[in-house]
Amino acid sequence: MQQPDPRHTIPGAIAPHIPADVYQRAQATGQPVVIIVTDTGPTGFPWRRVLIPFAIAGAVVAGGWGLVAALCWLMDVATHTATTIAGATAGPLGVGGITLKLFQSKK
Repeated sequence: MQQPDPRHTIPGAIAPHIPADVYQRAQATGQPVVIIVTDTGPTGFPWRRVLIPFAIAGAVVAGGWGLVAALCWLMDVATHTATTIAGATAGPLGVGGITLKLFQSKK
């Protein structure tokens, strides 16, 4: 009686194998065939159950910091733009019929 090679069997994916000679002898004599499957559950702590929520939370935090950095950059660019426009025009600034008086002229 030759047993299947345990390196090529995937536990839990296939049914236990009964060798042909044992099966035929059981059929001929009426003797019951007992199959013992030793299934050991995973030992240790299930890290995947813990790491996935932490990975999602880390991605959310990184995205939040990215959003804050992008808003800070946008405000910096907006203030530089307003300063450049105000420095270029010492008088009133008009766009489309609306005139804004940005700074008082020192004259």
